[in-house]
Amino acid sequence: MARSARLSAAKVRQVLEAGKYYDGNGLFLRVEPTGSKRWVQRLTIHGKQREIGLGAADLVTLAEARDAAIENRKLARAGGDPLATKRNRVAVPTFDEAVQKVIELYSPTWRNAKHAAQFRNTLSTYAGPMIGAKPVSEVTSADVLRVLTPIWTSKAETARRVKQRIGTVMKWAVAAGHRNDDPCAALTQALPKSGQKVEHRKSLPYQEVAGCIATINESAAALSTKLALEFLILTAARSGEVRGATWDEIDLDGKVWHIPGERMKGKVEHIVPLSSRAIEVLITARQLGNVGLLFPGIKGGKPLSDMTLSKCVKEQGFPCDVHGFRTSFRTWVQEKTNTPFEVAERALAHKTRNAVVAAYARSDLMEKRRQLMQRWADYLGSADGKVIKIGGAA
Repeated sequence: MARSARLSAAKVRQVLEAGKYYDGNGLFLRVEPTGSKRWVQRLTIHGKQREIGLGAADLVTLAEARDAAIENRKLARAGGDPLATKRNRVAVPTFDEAVQKVIELYSPTWRNAKHAAQFRNTLSTYAGPMIGAKPVSEVTSADVLRVLTPIWTSKAETARRVKQRIGTVMKWAVAAGHRNDDPCAALTQALPKSGQKVEHRKSLPYQEVAGCIATINESAAALSTKLALEFLILTAARSGEVRGATWDEIDLDGKVWHIPGERMKGKVEHIVPLSSRAIEVLITARQLGNVGLLFPGIKGGKPLSDMTLSKCVKEQGFPCDVHGFRTSFRTWVQEKTNTPFEVAERALAHKTRNAVVAAYARSDLMEKRRQLMQRWADYLGSADGKVIKIGGAA
């Protein structure tokens, strides 16, 4: 864009192509490849060309940016230093202080306190000793590279999380006006490929799932644990969804389980059709006299721990993760049925990534999913599986 062309509020909202879009008095809009937009002013201060960040475009209007640019230019022409004035007006936090501010900002959107603790601990362990006391405005790409290099190949997954979390802090610093860029952005090509693949949660071949249920049901595990595991497998649900399930979510007459959005990974309500065997499991659980949770742990009304379920499976000689039973179900659907992709994905409460497909997917496909879950239960209860029902015969 020619420097003589002035920006408009509409242009600021609509422009998407990465680049610099000039206005006047050294002010320009910088659009990053990621789509983020921020105001920057280039001025001559004490004989040197300097850039001053004026904030993110979604927080600072064009009019506000122009007013700030005019004031900065007047100050610079009078021999003053707008950058020094800005630093005096807005105290720049250290990296550690910025981490705390980010946690305070994001915590309400995180599911639990554990996430905040992990965010803080990884950064205090790996980044804090090197850059924690440094003003967030002075952290460079070289600093971040120094943090990541010792662990990039030896602790690949941890290093990836550290880089991502440093980037989150830096993006906050840019939006808060403490710096003009995210130093992590320059590291994409600088760091070598770790060569380590992300390990997916181990699953059990679907042909072995029925036998797993039978073995667990014959074990000395607590009855509530056995019921929870079988219900989890029958519904292809996540561990947290089952462990936190309450009786007011269950409609035995309608044979459905309503999981509220706040308990779902995608924060959207999920309705699970219940097979006849799943209903039997619930009836057995009801006979235990539990009032709140379907499958409480041994500590008065508290949910079962994820470790309890995992330990129960592994102690019976099955080297798989509890979450892996969802993969077993999905593989069975793909290999043993002609179920449409949309039905299988909805059964697992997966979000549709294609926006066009999602726009037309108005139905929850309940009846088709009900048939699918009954077929899954029938498969697990077939002669091949030899499932031993709790309290009953094979």
